[in-house]
Amino acid sequence: MWQQLDEWDRQCFWWLNKAGGHPGAQWWARNLSRSGDGAGYALFAFIAAGYDDRLGPKLLLMLLLAYAIELPLYWLLKTRLRRQRPCQALAGCQARVNPHDKFSLPSGHSAAAFLFATLLAWYIPALAPWGFIWAAGVAWGRVVLGVHYPGDVVAGASLGTCAALVSMSLVI
Repeated sequence: MWQQLDEWDRQCFWWLNKAGGHPGAQWWARNLSRSGDGAGYALFAFIAAGYDDRLGPKLLLMLLLAYAIELPLYWLLKTRLRRQRPCQALAGCQARVNPHDKFSLPSGHSAAAFLFATLLAWYIPALAPWGFIWAAGVAWGRVVLGVHYPGDVVAGASLGTCAALVSMSLVI
């Protein structure tokens, strides 16, 4: 079963990676991926905390707690599973960005983006669709750029969403 899932993941990777080969798609993938690098999360959290005296501090606390849950789990999974990145494992695949670390599962960018989108949906429900579209774009960009398989970004998205939901249950 795991072998079949791995084969399906590789086939989906090649399809998405090749479909994103257009220069315009590369530009989007690179910039969406870069937008999930991290500094924007902290900036938004502090602005939100100062903007809304009632919900802002709760959002800041939920973000801090959620990242405190997500980051150790992310590193534990990544260092224990040790899945090679597509650009390392697949002949003919080349990374279009320098990955932050050696292993691919789960995607940290996807985890952080979906964590943020989930808490953004709680804080400003009207922005929920845009937040999740952006998070999906960050995840898509990681595949197009050759540094993650689709399964990596699904695992990351699941991890980030679960961490956000746990933090919400502890704070609210």
